[in-house]
Amino acid sequence: MIDKIYNHSFKLKELKSFLLKNFISIKTSIPLNETIYGIGSLNFANKNQLTFYNNSKYYKYLSQTNAKGCFITKNNSELLPKNCLPIIVDDPYIAYAYSSNFFSSNIISNGKIDKNTKIHKESKLGKNVQINNFSVIEKDTFISNDSIILDNVKIGPNVKIGKKTIIMSNCVISNSDIGDNCIIQSGSIIGGKGFGFTPKSKIEIKHVGNVIIGNNVDIGSNCTIDRAAIDSTIIEDNVRIDNLVQISHNVCIGKNSIIAAQTGIAGSTIIGSNCIMGGQVGIAGHLKIGKNVTIAAKSGVTKNIHDNKTVAGFPAIDINLWKKNIIQQFKKIK
Repeated sequence: MIDKIYNHSFKLKELKSFLLKNFISIKTSIPLNETIYGIGSLNFANKNQLTFYNNSKYYKYLSQTNAKGCFITKNNSELLPKNCLPIIVDDPYIAYAYSSNFFSSNIISNGKIDKNTKIHKESKLGKNVQINNFSVIEKDTFISNDSIILDNVKIGPNVKIGKKTIIMSNCVISNSDIGDNCIIQSGSIIGGKGFGFTPKSKIEIKHVGNVIIGNNVDIGSNCTIDRAAIDSTIIEDNVRIDNLVQISHNVCIGKNSIIAAQTGIAGSTIIGSNCIMGGQVGIAGHLKIGKNVTIAAKSGVTKNIHDNKTVAGFPAIDINLWKKNIIQQFKKIK
């Protein structure tokens, strides 16, 4: 279940106003002046919190919840106990997601540059930039307004960082252009040399390209995104990358795509927009993955995939065919 979120308390009318700004309307009999102390899961929320129900897997917890109110669809509202009042919404999970942002405090730049930082004279900083202790900013680096660089980060050379972007501790970033409102989580390395050499004689191929990351991109902890051999490795807008992901040189990832943990993408592969990759997916190099493609966890992709396909297995094939093959294998074993 999802952990409790109760960093701050607010009146329900404040939450309602916030949700309306994000095009979510609610209907509830809970008084709008009621104080709410965040969100909890169905089985752990207390009487001062809200919860949500969107998955029948957690049906057994509905009758036991102690929450004051629950984001729920109209069809399911009668399932709640009397102590928990329904908050009717079209999509409880979306309402929960926005509410989690409402109750959680955002990280905002304090505009301070700590004394134990090293900033090269050929770098430039925008307004209200925060740089924490032991971070190093190399030459030919520009950090835009309201961005935050946490402790022990090395940035540069040849880096541009957009507005309101957060670089968490122990990251190393070089040869990269990063957009606005991005989050790079701890330990990630972006813009380093890719894995390239001639197979027989092992002559190194020098990588002289860069990495381009769009706006509103979230990159998890301990990820590696290599600079291009030539041209650019590209991560487009609104991409979400989980922890421990390897993206090789000259890879292009389309907007709104989601990549789960321990995925590896080999060089020069192009991935379309709105794709989803499960955990531990491996994708060979120089492939083209279409738009709206879903790749099941632990799949190994060795060929191009057309738009709107869902694949699984190794080598990855249409998921329905893969399921039939698995069933046939089990029958043979029996």
